[in-house]
Amino acid sequence: MQAIQVVAIAGSIALLITIVELIRRGMLKERYALLWLFSVVVIFVLAIWRKLLDKVALWLGIAYPPSLLFLVAFLFLLLIILHFSVVISNLSERNKTLAQNLALLKAQLDEVAAGSGEREGGEDRRNT
Repeated sequence: MQAIQVVAIAGSIALLITIVELIRRGMLKERYALLWLFSVVVIFVLAIWRKLLDKVALWLGIAYPPSLLFLVAFLFLLLIILHFSVVISNLSERNKTLAQNLALLKAQLDEVAAGSGEREGGEDRRNT
C-alpha cells in the first residue's frame, strides 16, 4: 500500500466523520450532505480497490493512477460549487422578491396610517 493510498483512505474517513458529525449537529442539511457523502464514498472505494483505480486510470489515459483520486475529488468539488451557486442564485432572487414585497407592504402601511391619522384629526376638529 502506497503512502498516497493511505492518505486518501485516511482523508476520506476523516471527511466522512466530519460530514456525519455536521449532519448530527444540524449544521449541514441532509440534501446538501448527499453530494459530500457520495464523493467520499467514491474516493474511499477508489482508494481501497486499487485494481479498479488502475483500470479506470488506464481507461482515461492517466499515467499515475493515484492522481485519479484527486481528479475525482476535484470534479466533485466542482459539482458541489455548481450546486451551491444554483442555490445561492435562487436565494438571491427570493431575497430580492421579499425585499420588494416588504417595501410595498411598508408603503401600504404608511398610507393606511396617514389616512387614519387624517380621519382622527378630522373627527377631533368636529367634536371641539
